[in-house]
This record gives sequence, C-alpha cells and structure tokens, in this order.
Amino acid sequence: MGELRYTEDHEWVRIEDDGIAVVGITDYAQEQLGEIVFVELPEVGDEIERGAEAAVIESVKAASELFAPVSGTVAAVNDALNDEPALVNEDPAGEGWFLRIDTGGDGSLDGLMTEDEYLRYVEDLG
Repeated sequence: MGELRYTEDHEWVRIEDDGIAVVGITDYAQEQLGEIVFVELPEVGDEIERGAEAAVIESVKAASELFAPVSGTVAAVNDALNDEPALVNEDPAGEGWFLRIDTGGDGSLDGLMTEDEYLRYVEDLG
C-alpha cells in the first residue's frame, strides 16, 4: 500500500501496488463539510483529467466537488457511498474512499503534498 499524498483542495490519493490510484477527501474536508448526505460519483470507464471535477459531495451545510488528483480512467467507484454517504464522515481515508483511477502507469504524484506538508498547510489555514 502506497503512502497518501494530498492536494490543496483536501483530497488524498494513494497509488496501490497495481498502479491504481485510490482517491478520497481528507478528515479536515469532511469536518468542514459536516454531515455528508449525498455523493454523486462518476461512471466506471469515464476519463478524468487531473484537477477536473470527479465527484460531487453534498452535506447539510454545503455542496462541494472532489477534484481528481491524478489523470486516468475510472476503474471503480465506492457504491457503498450511494446508500451510506456518512461513511465519508466516519472513515474518510478508509471505507469512505470515492473512486479508483487507472493511471495507465503514470501515477505521478508530482506537486502533491506529503502528510507532513499537508498537516502544516491545514495548520496555516487557521
């Protein structure tokens, strides 16, 4: 299992041993959103570009987007979120993952933050 990397938009990504990128939102993001009540996921097979909207998240407070931290083809989505979107609140870096992206071997994490860098970034947000 690869290490987590982070975006300034509070997404995390982990490149698995098979080259598939698992994507979700951070604990900080789910705290800011509050109780998540609906998630709109992409279709398996959709092409996604790094930085593009990949999913929609609705909470009791707001609607937000999940932006793809890597480019590739959607290999799987977490269908459990359709029935139980609160999984994102309960376990954002585990059972609350959103999608898996086949990067076609280009799982470049350039420009993404390490965990330490992300924690400092969030701290600076106040």
